[in-house]
Amino acid sequence: MGRWLDHTVTTEVQAPVEQVWTVWSDLEAMPRWMRWIESVKTQEDPDLTDWTLAAQGFRFHWKARITSRIDQQQLLWESVGGLPTKGGVRFYQEQPELTAVKLSVGYELPGILAPLMEPSILGGIVTKELQANLDRFRDLVESGYTPRSEP
Repeated sequence: MGRWLDHTVTTEVQAPVEQVWTVWSDLEAMPRWMRWIESVKTQEDPDLTDWTLAAQGFRFHWKARITSRIDQQQLLWESVGGLPTKGGVRFYQEQPELTAVKLSVGYELPGILAPLMEPSILGGIVTKELQANLDRFRDLVESGYTPRSEP
């Protein structure tokens, strides 16, 4: 078993928690604001998704299962195949039009990267990227983005 790296980032979104939750819940739209995520495909089971990450010449693939969903409060997941990952996003309504979003992501350092990069350096890069992604999410919500409706 390899070494796990964990990251937590937060942002505040000038929008009601219902709107923030709705945008986040559209998992297939994540490549719009998560730069390294190439695709997210929801499977027949809506709690199972297929992910592809492409960054710095590497491509990783995994399936993730939502393990806990509390509307407008939290979404927790873990991988069930491919790159070992786990994480959660939590939503805190601070005011009627202000929502704090806290994203925690953990993953097992891929063996291919272990000899190439010191985990603390990689961790710093990933934390900065996650924060930039979360800030892009904030900007997307604040721009009034509305997820596509289901058929």
